[in-house]
Amino acid sequence: MIRVLLLGGTTEASQIAQLLANAGIEAVFSYAGRTTTPVSQPIPVRVGGFGGVAGLVSYLRKAKITHVLDATHPFAAQMSCHAIAACAETGIPLLAFERSPWKPAEGDDWRSVPDVPRAVAALPSAASRIFLAIGRQHIEIFSARPQHEYLLRLVDAPAHPLPLPQAEIVIARGPFTIEGDAALMQAHRITHVVAKNAGGTGAQAKLDAARILGLPVILIERPAIPPRPVARTMKEVMAWLLHPTRLGV
Repeated sequence: MIRVLLLGGTTEASQIAQLLANAGIEAVFSYAGRTTTPVSQPIPVRVGGFGGVAGLVSYLRKAKITHVLDATHPFAAQMSCHAIAACAETGIPLLAFERSPWKPAEGDDWRSVPDVPRAVAALPSAASRIFLAIGRQHIEIFSARPQHEYLLRLVDAPAHPLPLPQAEIVIARGPFTIEGDAALMQAHRITHVVAKNAGGTGAQAKLDAARILGLPVILIERPAIPPRPVARTMKEVMAWLLHPTRLGV
């Protein structure tokens, strides 16, 4: 019998959850717990961390998991590394669903940086209006550049005051549209966009809007993750679960 642990939190994870439910495959959807209003799922859900690699190993064994699907955000590197280590220790097969990273198109003005501190360093010295489209985890580091006015788009309202002296918050959940993001940037007179290279379509609109408006983008590249089997389509995911010998990943 197949029993899947689906490490989720992305649009694609929700799509996989629906496929698993439709196929009658027993599965558990795991949320990290960073969002107070997670999307409802058609399969059982658990929320919160596992307690490192040892905790994940213990959970996999107790829950009798036979397969692990990692469909976390491309920047959730710690969870992905823990999944690789735990599956190696238990011998449980692991497959990661990875979005292809965004690539610049004609008219894009992108500056690629390897991490968040480099993104802060790449901001202009003169006071500017920054669309900080990176979520809420790494906001504090941008307080090193207090001369800027920041626009943040978050899924949940923050529980505590932001560590930025000049900031506005928009509460919204994607997917977003090019027209909507262009209007948002114009309304807030944005001069620069900071984003993570998450890939996918749900959050790409801000980059397309920046191209249309001629705005520079500071794009944070993905953290390195050890080699692992990867799928890039839903068809590959289901083939791996149901017909693993037919799939080379």
